[in-house]
Amino acid sequence: MRIWASVILLSLVAQPCLGETVLRSEPLVLVPYEVAFVQDLSCGQGKVLKVTGAIRGLHRKKVCVELPSEQASLAAATP
Repeated sequence: MRIWASVILLSLVAQPCLGETVLRSEPLVLVPYEVAFVQDLSCGQGKVLKVTGAIRGLHRKKVCVELPSEQASLAAATP
């Protein structure tokens, strides 16, 4: 019972992330349904590639999305 109470309290106190990290290259490993934003030349100006991890045997979902510049920060991906 204490665990449930602490989980509920933590979820009420935790604030959502204000910004998304934009990677320079697509990560090699993504957990299923994990999302990564990648700066890609195939997307137009002001857009980034949203990559969603998939379960084994399926292809990742890749979609170009628009992120406001004040909401995103550029980070280097480690290979």
